[in-house]
Amino acid sequence: QVQLVESGGGLVQAGGSLRLSCAASGTIFTFDSMGWYRQAPGKQRELVASITSRGITEYADSVKDRFTISSDNAKRTVLLQMSSLEPEDTAVYYCNGAKWGAVYWGRGTQVTVSS
Repeated sequence: QVQLVESGGGLVQAGGSLRLSCAASGTIFTFDSMGWYRQAPGKQRELVASITSRGITEYADSVKDRFTISSDNAKRTVLLQMSSLEPEDTAVYYCNGAKWGAVYWGRGTQVTVSS
């Protein structure tokens, strides 16, 4: 059974940095793409950043130039380096991976940015 486990969330002051990590287990395949989504209270889940197995990245406009996504296909991990954090970045961050039309989700990690 494929599992994705996030780590690295926490409480940080505005302007600070955090690095989120996601590791996949229970599989030997490389995901076609992996990404990070977030969901703030009362809002829909939204894409933060994604990266394909070939290294093509996509970012939400709100995080461009502040967040960087990277992955290690062999280790089946994806990282999200977040800098210049703003209170608006407060949310539960979810890792996801896609392969053969199936999408897998982690349980999420809370990121709270205080003003």
